[in-house]
Amino acid sequence: MSLTTFLIYTDLDGTLLDHDSYSFAPALNTLEKLKSAGHFIIPNTSKTFAEIEAFRREAKLQTPFIFENGAAIAIPKDFFPWQPPETVEKDDMWIKSFTQERAHWLSIIQQHGQHFFGMFRGFSQMDVAEVVNLTGLTPKDAQLAMQRHYGEPVHWSGDEYAKREFLHSMQAAGATVLTGGRFTHICGETDKGKALQWLTQVFSQECEEQQFTSIALGDSQNDSAMLEAADIAIQIKSLQHPFPIIKKSKHLYQSTLCGPEGWSECLEKIVFNQE
Repeated sequence: MSLTTFLIYTDLDGTLLDHDSYSFAPALNTLEKLKSAGHFIIPNTSKTFAEIEAFRREAKLQTPFIFENGAAIAIPKDFFPWQPPETVEKDDMWIKSFTQERAHWLSIIQQHGQHFFGMFRGFSQMDVAEVVNLTGLTPKDAQLAMQRHYGEPVHWSGDEYAKREFLHSMQAAGATVLTGGRFTHICGETDKGKALQWLTQVFSQECEEQQFTSIALGDSQNDSAMLEAADIAIQIKSLQHPFPIIKKSKHLYQSTLCGPEGWSECLEKIVFNQE
């Protein structure tokens, strides 16, 4: 086992969680081994604060997490010796925000997407049943997914040409467009990579006696910035789409298995040196 402490930044849907069942059961043994060895599992996902809180309770994680595609970071108040810089207090968390809140992006969609109405629906337009139908989530989990603070997921039903025009209009209005497994996210100019870099720096400053190495795991294109930013990148195989495209060539791994099986496969090999 390496002497370094690993900061394991992981996407959830399609990576640590199975694409269809949303289960992380196949990764549970590796997850527990990593925690016992003193490594940190840090969700870095498009999911909402509420969704990740529910996942953290189930997985028994006490670590910080990055939510809504790098829009913000939540750090438990008792995690570091003192308050990290540039954070504000929210209940029992310190929050670092990188972008404007959701209302701003809803306004952008309303103003600059009007020619495309009928070709897409955002979460703000959907009821719980529609989100359940599109995602396969339970009604309870769908309600958590709808509690967004920084961006708007959009489900496109028009043709590809119109979609390109819509996305161009969003970008021209100042939005960043991130394409995930099921939705296109209209949000600010942030990404999972910038959030990873900021949090890794906080770890280094707050825990000077430790040496940290960052590992990022993801399966889709909106994970590419996170994979690029990490010391070690792991592309998780998906049956739904190709590996995310990245420029990194060193310290790059690809799983042969999908989802949580691939997650465990690669981390066992890299962290615990087990083939």
